[in-house]
Amino acid sequence: MEAFKNDHIEAYIFQQAKGGNRESGDVYYLHAEEDYFICAIADGLGSGIIARQSAEVMPRILEEYHSETIEELLSRINEHMVQKRGAAVAIVKVDHVNHTIQHSCVGNVRLYIRQQDGKMIYPLPVMGYLSGRPQKMKTQEYTYKNGDLFFMHSDGVELRSPKSYLCQSDDPLALSETVRETVKPGDDATFIAGSLLL
Repeated sequence: MEAFKNDHIEAYIFQQAKGGNRESGDVYYLHAEEDYFICAIADGLGSGIIARQSAEVMPRILEEYHSETIEELLSRINEHMVQKRGAAVAIVKVDHVNHTIQHSCVGNVRLYIRQQDGKMIYPLPVMGYLSGRPQKMKTQEYTYKNGDLFFMHSDGVELRSPKSYLCQSDDPLALSETVRETVKPGDDATFIAGSLLL
């Protein structure tokens, strides 16, 4: 499990390939600037190398254009999916100055946010996947407070009760270790668990 820490974010990343495959069809990306943090998961359609070829479009675009809006980034990724299998992609951008977290997703990569008062936020993704065809994008924005938890995962991670996992975990490491024990080897699986710090 990989760890990522700075003054604003503490995050843990887990990834495993589907049993029998050397490469995962999931790809993740994290990047921090002084005033914002961005992370994303792309789940290529299918599994193995062909799925990974689609998923790898996402980190290449974010590495070069991470300062752009989430919708601009998703549009760029979509343009590069022509003649590829396609991918579900979710992007989270945290603004440290305004204490907001923005999210947009096309496909079945899910995000959950547990606020300090126990309230859960379940942003709804846009159905489908990025394939090069015109796609509707929808960005949602929430304010956050110190210690709010977020959890983003591909469909290889099955959470029967996301609220119970997030509410019973005091920090992202505990959450990561609890969820990791539930992941089965039957699919590519990736998750990012993080806490937002002021």
